[in-house]
Formats: sequence, structure tokens, C-alpha cells
Amino acid sequence: MFHRLLTRHTRLYTEMVTTGALIHGDRHRHLDFSAVEHPVALQLGGSEPADLATCARLALDWGYDEVNLNCGCPSERVQKGAFGACLMAEPATVAAGVRAMVDAVAGCIPVTVKHRIGIDREESYAFVRDFVGTIAEAGCQVFIVHARNAWLQGLSPKENRDIPPLRYEFVYQLKRDFPALTIVLNGGVKADDEIDAHLQQVDGVMVGRQAYHEPWQMAAWDARFFGEPGPAASRDAAEAAWVDHLQALHEGGTPWLTAMRHALGLWNGVPGARAWRRFWSDHRLRDSAPAAAHAHWLAQAAARRPADAGYDAHRPGPVAPG
Repeated sequence: MFHRLLTRHTRLYTEMVTTGALIHGDRHRHLDFSAVEHPVALQLGGSEPADLATCARLALDWGYDEVNLNCGCPSERVQKGAFGACLMAEPATVAAGVRAMVDAVAGCIPVTVKHRIGIDREESYAFVRDFVGTIAEAGCQVFIVHARNAWLQGLSPKENRDIPPLRYEFVYQLKRDFPALTIVLNGGVKADDEIDAHLQQVDGVMVGRQAYHEPWQMAAWDARFFGEPGPAASRDAAEAAWVDHLQALHEGGTPWLTAMRHALGLWNGVPGARAWRRFWSDHRLRDSAPAAAHAHWLAQAAARRPADAGYDAHRPGPVAPG
């Protein structure tokens, strides 16, 4: 919801949800979303074709625009479940799962795969080329390629996002070798100029950590990449709209601080951002109405900043919660 206040057209992905969680758990908690979040893809973790087919049908029934199979997560927990990046060693298993998902959605939404360029010390381009070729034959037409190997032993998930070297050329070569497929590059992308450069070689770019930690960057994407103005005229406007959403959660009985933590990067790079984050992270606010907390913040900020400093009361200032 927060990201939709910044960009209407960028495709959003859920966190990875295991097939077991959907089949045996609270489906509404995992799957419910607001209509304004479109286009949005459901990202699955799993390996059993029947389970993947069931969850693909759930994605279709819930109105998702895409169902994605994660073959890139290297965590030990995921490996113990025999899915994620370790599936790259079993392309036939992935192909069977993809075929079951494609049959389940009957062409109504795309079935896509997110994967790495290799696992462990397997660093040949032929490995990822053959993996993509096998999965494409099963009916997948869209591949989101994290341009790093996944080391299944010896590195944490965090280290797996930084230590294995990026090899963008492997992703570019996939597009050259499979021109009819949609190839999306992922991994280490930060600046908009980098996105532009990659789009000269591939069909799309997935941005993860950068979008999460520097969300205001997304406010320029609709205009730059889709040719339409974005929904947020300013950070102030995005903040106000976000507080409205938090207020609605609060009035509906949903704790709102959990949602707020995902928006704490909104003012990154602006003087006073640290104080703003500190204010909105304060556990003492948990029972407060977000609208009242916001008004309190603005009043404090305005009172403590010099009137002749050109201060906009909506802009965060160096004020701690009081």
C-alpha cells in the first residue's frame, strides 16, 4: 500500500509464501490485498507440483496478476524444505512444478520463475542457460534473474546478496540466446541511470533493497519508465496519504506500527529524517491514533524550528518524540 502511494505502474511482489502456509494456514492473512495494489505478483516457495498447482489456482482466484516460483532463496530453512535456490540443481523438478502451475491457471495469468545464475561454485554460463531452456519448455515465458550465484553453504542469506560477484553479462546473454522470452535483471541495482542502462539489454529490472530503503526513488518511476505522472506530488503528500491509511487500519482494529516500519525510509537523505524515524518507531505510540500522532509531530516540529528558516511544517525537523 505504501509503495502504491509512490508508483502506480511498477509491478510489486509479495514476500515468498510457502505452499504449506497457503494450503494449511490462514489464506486470507497471506493472500488478501487491496485493489489499488495492482499490478501485484504472488511469490511462492515450494517444489511439489500438486501443491504448486493448488497455490497457483489460489493466486488466480484471489486476483493476482502473476504467480512466481522462487528458485533463488539460499537460506538454510528454505533448503531444508527442498525449495528455493537448491531447486536450480533439479531443473526437471522445477519444470514439473511450472507445468502444473501453467495448467492450473490455464493461461489466465503468467507463471514466472525467479532464480540465480548458478549455485555454489558452478560458474559456467551453460548452467543457467540450460536451466532456463528446460523451464521454458515447461511453459514459463518470464525469468527474473538475480545475477549472482547462490552459495548454499558457508554464507548467510544476507551475505548471499553481497559476496558472490554480480555477472550482469550472463543475464544479457540469456536475452540474446532466448529473444522470445521476457528476461528481467535483478541484483545490486540502485540508481535510475543503472535501470536505464540495463533496459537497453533486457526486458525489465527488479529492484529490491534499494526500493525498500530509499522508497522515494520510486516516485519518479512512473514518469521516467511508463510515461505517466506518478501519484505523489511530494514526500509531504505521500506522508499524509500514508497516515490516512494507518488511521484506517487503526480504526479497523489493526495494529499500525507494524505497517509503519515499512515506510520509515520515506525521508531518507533529508535533514531531520533520523528524528522522524525515531518518532514513528516509538512503541509508546502503539495505542495512539496515527492522525493524532501526526498532528503532534507537525506541531512539535513547527514549534521548534525558527519561523524565518523557511520551514514547511510538513517537513520533518530535528525533533524527538515528546
